[in-house]
Amino acid sequence: MIRPDYHHSIINFSSSIIKAFGGQPLYQSLPELDFLSQSQNVIFLLVDGLGYDFLQKHGQNSFLQKHCLSKITSVFPSTTATATTGLETGVPPQQHAITGWFVYLKELGCVTKILPFRPRFGGDVFPKIGLFRNQIFTQPRIGDQISAKSFIIYPNNIVDGQVNLKSESLWSYKGLTGLFSQIKRAIDTSSKRKFIYAYLPDFDSSCHDNGVSSKESLNYFSKLDRKINKFVKSLNHKNFTLLITADHGQINTEPSKVIFIQEKYPEIYDMLTLPLCGEPRVAYCYVRPSQKQAFVKYVKTNLNYCCSIYASQKLIDKNYFGLFQPNPKLKDRIGDYVLIMKDNYIIKDFLVNQEKKHDIGNHGGLSHQEMYVPLIVYSNKV
Repeated sequence: MIRPDYHHSIINFSSSIIKAFGGQPLYQSLPELDFLSQSQNVIFLLVDGLGYDFLQKHGQNSFLQKHCLSKITSVFPSTTATATTGLETGVPPQQHAITGWFVYLKELGCVTKILPFRPRFGGDVFPKIGLFRNQIFTQPRIGDQISAKSFIIYPNNIVDGQVNLKSESLWSYKGLTGLFSQIKRAIDTSSKRKFIYAYLPDFDSSCHDNGVSSKESLNYFSKLDRKINKFVKSLNHKNFTLLITADHGQINTEPSKVIFIQEKYPEIYDMLTLPLCGEPRVAYCYVRPSQKQAFVKYVKTNLNYCCSIYASQKLIDKNYFGLFQPNPKLKDRIGDYVLIMKDNYIIKDFLVNQEKKHDIGNHGGLSHQEMYVPLIVYSNKV
């Protein structure tokens, strides 16, 4: 298992950006990015799901592989909600307490899909009941920690007018052409120093739906690589640095490695007070107090082939979630025990109103495919 290295991780990557613009990051910066303070336009493109292993295996002779300086680790768990929040703020879940796709919010009394910002069982987004994103995502984004002008560029389905509202600094795009047009537009807003952050989810979606090494995912990667190469050539008279990394990588899971807990281990499900939270590769278990000893024994006896079990507090103590003082809400959001899946197993449950299904590509765990992401840098100083 590859544990996050909070001295050489995506958190330290973001700390480098904060430092380059005169901010005071909590985590140390990466020495290889010290030159950023000299760059007029710092562009950070987050390619969701682009693992270092994938790039080395399938990206030979690509623009992205050519400009890959090294690999850095993701956070724990290595998943979009947790890692993108870390990349956007410069702190890991130890501080921001966004702990996975499914997060139990004690303050609401329900399990949520945290990024769509709605209950797990469905229904309206939380702003319709008067709960807004900044009440849960409490850590400031990079743009709020620096004095330079900053832009966030999201897909138009994320800038939805409800959870994320279009503003002077939050722009939307459609498709790859739209993405790079918006980045170019942000650069051209002024001659002053600026930070531009753009998020691209489509590679990750293809890996989930089709598999990491599928024809669809490989074709998308090639298309993206060509677009990026063309884009940097179009900026040949600009002073800029393009930084590219990912939130995590992915691995494939075949049907025989999918564990639907209600069907295969109903004894465990009966010991839980809440549905599984977190991720299919890292599950947070909220256990009935009277059943804790039995729960641990049952998992170690019957599930040892597919997962390891840890007391949640022990993972905090061992700095899996980050360094320094933890967010007071962190413990509430990681349950009593954590199941970390081995090999390429995943564990899932389903609500009565949910279809029983699983993705081909998965992430969240501690395999090297999931944990290592590339540090890609292209700098043009004119």
